[in-house]
Amino acid sequence: MRIISGKLKGRRILTPKNLPVRPTTDMSKEALFSILNHHFNLTQLNVLDLFAGTGNISYEFASRGVSEIISVDQDFGCVNFIKKTAKEFDLNITAFKSDVFKFIEKHKQSYDIVFADPPYDFSQEQFEKIVQDVLQTPLVEQDGMLIVEHSKFTKLDHLQHFSFSKNYGGSVFSFFELDQEEEEDQED
Repeated sequence: MRIISGKLKGRRILTPKNLPVRPTTDMSKEALFSILNHHFNLTQLNVLDLFAGTGNISYEFASRGVSEIISVDQDFGCVNFIKKTAKEFDLNITAFKSDVFKFIEKHKQSYDIVFADPPYDFSQEQFEKIVQDVLQTPLVEQDGMLIVEHSKFTKLDHLQHFSFSKNYGGSVFSFFELDQEEEEDQED
């Protein structure tokens, strides 16, 4: 795994072989961040990375100057690896070991970007639950975005707040955005 841009561009990060992960490919990451660079000034964002795995996406955000990143994964080995790597590279990443669904339910802070990369073997219903749960809480800031990475066999474009999707090989990024009026209704 390598960091593709920012202050740590080109850095390779060796991940332990025993982690239960499927890191986002460099090609997909490059495409994702190209989209995000057109929507946001990354240095002014805070990011929540759900199902963080090795921390691949968190490191990329941190390398590009994102000021606050929270990474959540239920695997103890993944969380320890993220903490160790963030410390080694002096990155502002805080990692939590938690079931993501419980974290979503209890966490009250809002983020500019919520990125979720659940296991591809999740059911269609589990993917839909992630989207619905995140968007029914205050996790996504006004003008923020939820991005869900999934396989081409999972379809999320029928869900409320779907904005667009991009396919890269076998991976798809689905983007969800709240309208300002809808967010105000959500708070009432």
